[in-house]
Amino acid sequence: MSYALSILVGYLLGSSSMAYYLGKIKHQDVRKVGTGNLGASNTAVVFGWGAAVLVAVHDIGKAILAVLLAKHLFPGAEFAGAAAGVAAVLGHIYPFYLNFKGGKGLASYFGLVLALDWKMAIVVGITLVAVTVITDFISLAAITTVILVPVYAWLVLGSGNMALILAVASAVMLLKHRENIVRIIRKEEIGLRSTAKGENRVDK
Repeated sequence: MSYALSILVGYLLGSSSMAYYLGKIKHQDVRKVGTGNLGASNTAVVFGWGAAVLVAVHDIGKAILAVLLAKHLFPGAEFAGAAAGVAAVLGHIYPFYLNFKGGKGLASYFGLVLALDWKMAIVVGITLVAVTVITDFISLAAITTVILVPVYAWLVLGSGNMALILAVASAVMLLKHRENIVRIIRKEEIGLRSTAKGENRVDK
């Protein structure tokens, strides 16, 4: 029951979408422009980096809240926090009130990792920055990260169960990024540098 409630709470928190709320305020459905995803990256393309930062903070925060809340409510369930965090990531990707069409989960995934283990979060942060800077594609950084995290949990934290729980979110995120890989191969992916310069802004 502890795990079921943790997953439910995590999913509901994760379903909150700041990108969608901003779109409502600005009368622009983020799902219908750019890459069509309700996340910080597409928000940057549509509304600029100021809005993207707000979305990223929200998406990271809701996963952190899910983990900490589950740990507080169910201290006797060792992996309740991890389960709630993974559910928050899945809620972000598949929000029930938006026809299960949300973002790709990277910011929430980072929030999950940060709430579970700050050392692992540092490794993830360095990986994200390094891969993004080298390749110019945050999607490749996301793919590298979600592969790295379960491996880290297994080999460094020594928890096979934790690795399996995190692998659920990782597997879903890998599936969500398959189109990015295709666009990269076709040289159609939007690079972070061009986005930062505002070259792809929809509302410019």
